[in-house]
Amino acid sequence: MAYVISKNGNPLMPCENAVARLLLKDGKAKCIRRTPFTVKLLNEGTEYTQPLTHGLDMGSALIGSAVVNGKNEVVYAAEIEVRNDIKKKMDRRRRNRRNRRYRKTRGRKARFSNRGNSKRKDRFSPTVTSKIDSHLKEISFVNSILPVSALIIETAQFDMHAMKNPEVLENKWLYQQGTNYGYANTKAYVRARDGHKCHHCKGKSKDPRLHVHHIIYREHNGSDEPENLITLCETCHVKLHAGEIKLNLKGKKLGTLNHATQMNVIRSQLLKRVGCEETYGFATSEQRIQHGLPKEHYIDAALIATRGEIPVFDGISVIQKKCVADGDYRQTMGKHSQIKLTTGKVEGFRKFDKIRYKGKEYFIKGKDKNGYAQLMGIDGKKQALKPIPKFSKMTRLSARKSWIVTDKAKTAINAVSASA
Repeated sequence: MAYVISKNGNPLMPCENAVARLLLKDGKAKCIRRTPFTVKLLNEGTEYTQPLTHGLDMGSALIGSAVVNGKNEVVYAAEIEVRNDIKKKMDRRRRNRRNRRYRKTRGRKARFSNRGNSKRKDRFSPTVTSKIDSHLKEISFVNSILPVSALIIETAQFDMHAMKNPEVLENKWLYQQGTNYGYANTKAYVRARDGHKCHHCKGKSKDPRLHVHHIIYREHNGSDEPENLITLCETCHVKLHAGEIKLNLKGKKLGTLNHATQMNVIRSQLLKRVGCEETYGFATSEQRIQHGLPKEHYIDAALIATRGEIPVFDGISVIQKKCVADGDYRQTMGKHSQIKLTTGKVEGFRKFDKIRYKGKEYFIKGKDKNGYAQLMGIDGKKQALKPIPKFSKMTRLSARKSWIVTDKAKTAINAVSASA
């Protein structure tokens, strides 16, 4: 399927690939984007459109996006992986900056109050800002290639207090995956899981009193989940805390609610900034199970767009997108920044450029000033290619942008179509 833009820049209804080829061959259109394939008409004509509905599955890690027509046929589907590496990179930059200042500016007067940006009102963290912008960018992109008439967003609102303390709810099953889920019930589950026997002595102590022990103590941020709990008899439990016995076990620390907090912020900002309908995750989940469809973000987005009707995926491929940094901001490595990195272009290629090498499409992961490169897939994993790829044997398909884009394997979408 090819997307069509009028001569005036207005989005039109998509067409079949064969029609797009004829338009390009006859000189009536030009290609303006490879993925998703988009053409722009060179002659003026009627701009007839049909109503389309855009469904957006919000996410703190992955966003699902799909557009359907009046017959519930999917004309666009995409999955977007948003950035979760911003804090890690900023922490690394802060460490390097402090190390450098300690070495080079030890006599400079401290300037702790020089943080005007962090004091600004209604400011979000860089990570949350990036995720809000990713959702808005996807909405804007879809509106640029398709005449969308309605937008439906699946939102989620989390009660942080209830997720940490399920006992405050009348319905304790509401947050089954909370970090502090069902303490009393969890103790009963752990005893049953361990066969109502002491994990250490296996019942040799003949002590019938069973305790539930935290492998990582709560004072050390240990979790209350079963992965951090074991059953001990009172005798072994006392000896363990007295230091007479030791357990060589791996526990689990308490999780965080960062993603739930971010989802609450993203929801409020999207509802404030774009005009849309709102639906909820539990409804989409029930509809997906009812139709027997697999759990995929683009499938959820399609169900959102069809308002629960079964979507038709024939003749469509899923676009995979990944948010990346705008530029090569890191220019050195090493504790003292003594190792310089190759930045900018090498033989006309930059990091994250999409290239073709030996008939396959890759992205540039790293480059060497001598003309060699490391290649990766959209998942970021390095491709073990031998001999090491050279720029002279590559063809650049598209320059780097803040999103790298490719088509998802068609076997997955064909399986969905068959099940539907």
